[in-house]
Amino acid sequence: MLYDAYEMQRSLLAGASTLANLSADWLNNPANPLHYSQMGPIIASALDVFAHASAPRGKPAFGLDHAVVEGEEVAVVEEVVLRKPFGQLKRFRRVRADGSEVSGQPRLLLVAPMSGHYATLLRGTVERMLSGHDVYITDWRDAKLVPLADGSFDLDDYVDYLIEFHEHIGSQGGDRRAHMLAVCQPSVPAYAAAALMSADRHPCRPRTLTMMGGPIDTRLAPTEVNTVATQRPFEWFERNVIMTVPYLYPGAGRKVYPGFLQLAGFMAMNFGNHLQSHWGMFRHLVAGDGESADATKAFYEEYRAVCDMTEEFYLQTIDVVFQRHQLPKGEMEHRGRRVDPGAIDDIALLAIEGERDDISGIGQTRAALDISTGLDAKHKKYHLAKGVGHYGIFNGSKWRTKIAPIVEQWIARHG
Repeated sequence: MLYDAYEMQRSLLAGASTLANLSADWLNNPANPLHYSQMGPIIASALDVFAHASAPRGKPAFGLDHAVVEGEEVAVVEEVVLRKPFGQLKRFRRVRADGSEVSGQPRLLLVAPMSGHYATLLRGTVERMLSGHDVYITDWRDAKLVPLADGSFDLDDYVDYLIEFHEHIGSQGGDRRAHMLAVCQPSVPAYAAAALMSADRHPCRPRTLTMMGGPIDTRLAPTEVNTVATQRPFEWFERNVIMTVPYLYPGAGRKVYPGFLQLAGFMAMNFGNHLQSHWGMFRHLVAGDGESADATKAFYEEYRAVCDMTEEFYLQTIDVVFQRHQLPKGEMEHRGRRVDPGAIDDIALLAIEGERDDISGIGQTRAALDISTGLDAKHKKYHLAKGVGHYGIFNGSKWRTKIAPIVEQWIARHG
């Protein structure tokens, strides 16, 4: 019932948003005498903020149409190279002016989180790495759009997808072993995939695995996110956060953890900061500083674009990663087979954490290096990004200028 109530509210707010936007445009029109009054711009700014906050949002576009490779500007073409029911493997093909494709650079699989946001959350990560790498990304689908006939998707399936994606990349000729970079939540399934492929001596196992702000061992420096996942019994999550997709979507009848609940939780964690951001947007609009207001709008366009997760994936993650800590204990299983961290012996591991990360605490990602007992020291590296929060690890100026070069050097060293 809550999902249906949310859809009703979303429809009502969509109409209110459109009306507020039209009213703001009318007040800002130079032909309108109220535009020159003292209250006109203030009311228009308030309506603009409301219209933006209440507008419905779908899947954003990456919007990356060019990159600079070795000083030359090249076109970027998005291409789906492998399509699966719950996600697709997308490649950012780079094409020179003469029509030839940039080649010979390391192939990099970016593993986007399946945590309520779309893969476009890593737009800045993709953009930065395009200059020196052949970039692929896991483009996960919104679970409410996947028909029941397409089956289920859990943590085991996630691992299978990553292995299959590596196999596809490795089948394209040249070096069969690509590099992998996992941001936040997928650090666990990415590590599991690497361990399983290593145990099998899989020819397409990754050469390097970079984990950024990932919950490898959430017993270390637990954050509010970790506390929420552990302070209630597993059955509470089954009863209270799992809902049924309404009839108006292709995935009608599927049990999911809705994206709007995930967003509400994250907004509540830093409610004061979000209020301050919107107050700042209002003040910028009143002052005529459209550029600063647009920067805030751009952030929230991405932040508020949310998608659903399947019931089985969400609950298995809560159980395996946050409540029983099976990976660092050496107890995690994939389809009945134990995931052995000690099997990783030739995949170079890089763990990156943010000093101000309020989602994955300091030490949680670094734990991946400690449990990899079969790997020598020269194949392990840890970096703590000073003054950086969770999203700053993979987006923004510090990512571009300080963190990305470390990733690039690690890939080049072990390429």
